[in-house]
Amino acid sequence: MGLQMARNFGLTVLGLFALTVMISPQARAAEGALGFYLLGSKTMMAGYLPGPGVYGGLWNYGYSGSGNIDFESGGVTVSGNIDADAYIAMPSLLWVLDADALGGHVAFSATTPYGGKSLKADALLTGPRGGVLATNYGSDNWAFGDPVLGAAWGGHSGKLFYSLGALLNVPVGPWEKGNPINISFNRWAFDTTAAITYLDPATGLELSGAAGLTFNGENPETNYETGTEFHFEWATMLHASHTFSVGFTGYAYKQITGDSGSGAVLGGFEGEVYAIGPALSYTFAIGTIPIVTNLSYLREFGAKNRLEGDVGFVNLAIPLGGQTPH
Repeated sequence: MGLQMARNFGLTVLGLFALTVMISPQARAAEGALGFYLLGSKTMMAGYLPGPGVYGGLWNYGYSGSGNIDFESGGVTVSGNIDADAYIAMPSLLWVLDADALGGHVAFSATTPYGGKSLKADALLTGPRGGVLATNYGSDNWAFGDPVLGAAWGGHSGKLFYSLGALLNVPVGPWEKGNPINISFNRWAFDTTAAITYLDPATGLELSGAAGLTFNGENPETNYETGTEFHFEWATMLHASHTFSVGFTGYAYKQITGDSGSGAVLGGFEGEVYAIGPALSYTFAIGTIPIVTNLSYLREFGAKNRLEGDVGFVNLAIPLGGQTPH
C-alpha cells in the first residue's frame, strides 16, 4: 500500500512511509526493540534465593544505543541512523515462603515498571529515478509499563546455589498504536530461566550463570508476534568481604525464531547481541537495616538486527521482614 501511494503522490509521501516503517515497532527484532526481559538483570548471585521473608527492591535500568537504517524495496533505498535512550525504574516486592519445597523455598514477586524512552532518527531516501529526500524524526515518552508477575524456586547444596524462575508480562499498561517508544508491550509474554551460582567462602570466588527463553504472544493491534528469544547471563566476582564484591558480568542474546504475523512487514529479523562490563556489589546499613546495592555497566557488541549500545543497572534490595538478601 505504501509503495503504491508513493507512486501516486510522489517521493515525499514515500519518504515518510519508509521512515515510519523503519522506526516503528516493526523495525527491529523484538517489537519495540526492547523485550520485556531485561538483559543483564540476572548476573551476580544469579542462582541465589534469599531466605524466607518479604523483600523490597528498586531496580534502575538505563540504556543508550544506536543503529543504522539500511533498507531497499521497489527501487527505493533508505539509509540513515537511529539513536535511542531508555530509563526504566522497577520497584518490586519479593515474598519467599517459609515452607520447605523439595529441599528449597518457593517465592513470588511483582514488579511495576515506570520510565521513559526517546528516539531520534534521520534518513536519506533515494527514489527509483535518483530523487533524494532527507527527513528526521524525534520523540520521547514517559509512562507506566506492564506489571510483571513472577514465581521462583531456589535451593542450595554446599557451595552451590540454584534456582528456577518464571516471569509473566501482563499487558494492561498504556499503549498507543504507531508509537515506536511505548513503555508497555500490548502482548502477553512469558520467560523461564534456570540459574546456578558457585560461591567459595574461603577464596571469595563467585561464578554465576543463568539461561532462559522468552516466549511472546501476538500484539492484537499490530498483528506482530515477536520470535522466541534465548538469553544467557553470567558473572565472575571476587567477594573481598561479606559486604563487598567486584568483578565482571555479561550476556548473550539470540532470537531463535523469527518475528511473524501480518504486521512483520519487513521479515523475520532474528536479533543477536552480546555484552560485557564491570560490576560491584556493596552492602551497607541504615541503623540495623541492611541495604544491598548492585551496580553494573555493560557494553554491547556484535549486534545483528538490533540496536547496539551501553547498559547500566543500579539496584537496591532491602529486607522488610526476613533474612538479609545477598
